This record gives sequence, structure tokens and C-alpha cells, in this order.
Amino acid sequence: MKEAYFAGGCFWCVTPIYKMYGVDEVICGYAGGDEKDPTYEQVKHQETGHRETIKLVYDSEKVSYDKLLDIYFANVDPFDAEGQFIDKGFSYTLAIFYMSDDEKKTALEKIAKIEQESGKKVQVEVLPFKNFYEAEEYHQDYYLKNPEAFEKELIESGRKKNS
Repeated sequence: MKEAYFAGGCFWCVTPIYKMYGVDEVICGYAGGDEKDPTYEQVKHQETGHRETIKLVYDSEKVSYDKLLDIYFANVDPFDAEGQFIDKGFSYTLAIFYMSDDEKKTALEKIAKIEQESGKKVQVEVLPFKNFYEAEEYHQDYYLKNPEAFEKELIESGRKKNS
């Protein structure tokens, strides 16, 4: 099993997407800051230098890192430097935390392709993995525990259009 770490704005909103594509486990948490064991409130209020991040545990025989990046870019606004949708502030900005030179290279190639095709600057940092702290239990699988609140969050955030 391999691991990947992506900051994609609100971690609740991106969790179920990866489960649909064969990722074994998606864990909500915080990555990149210096504070040890940050809390949701600290991260949300921009006090720690962490971003809301998901840890993906996956079998590379079932889904490739390249495919995970495709899913990531299809579900974020890569041009927003301020956060994602209605969630603004550093803790909601985009980052790919790489675990190897190959992951870094793959991420940078994806970004270069998006920039070439769009003519816009991609606002995703590609950073070496530093740390990951698991979020509080109530954040894990939020979409399953609170389906109505989750649906409301998707619509209110602008990630999903109300049909």
C-alpha cells in the first residue's frame, strides 16, 4: 500500500471522490505546519501553518498516482490562490505533498500541462511531505455520518450545483 497527501480545500468535500476511484482509505487531517497535533479550530483560524489535507492509502496496482492527481485537479479550482470555493485562508489553499522525486516530477508535469492548456498560473504548491496529523474523529467520513449536512455543504460551498 502507498500513501499520497493532497490539500484540496475543505477535506470533507473531497473525501468521497477518492473512495469512488478505488482508494482504500481516505483520512482527513492537517499537514505542512509546525504546530504538533493541531486542532480543527486552530487550523480553521489559520493559527498553525497547516492545510486541511487528505491522506490517501491506495494500492498502486488498482489506481496510479497519476490517476490520483487527475482526480485531484478535476475536483479543485487550481487557479484560486485564496482557498477553495467559499473556504478562504491559508488552511484551505492547495498543495500536493510529495513522498518521492517521481511524485514531485509527476505533479509538476501535470501543473505545467494545465498552465499550457489554460494560459493561467496554477496556484498549487508542490512540497516535500513534512507531517500529517489525523483530524478529530467527527471529521472522518463526514459524508457518511452526516449526509444531509454534507450535501448542504457541497451546495453552499459552490462545489456542487443545486439541481
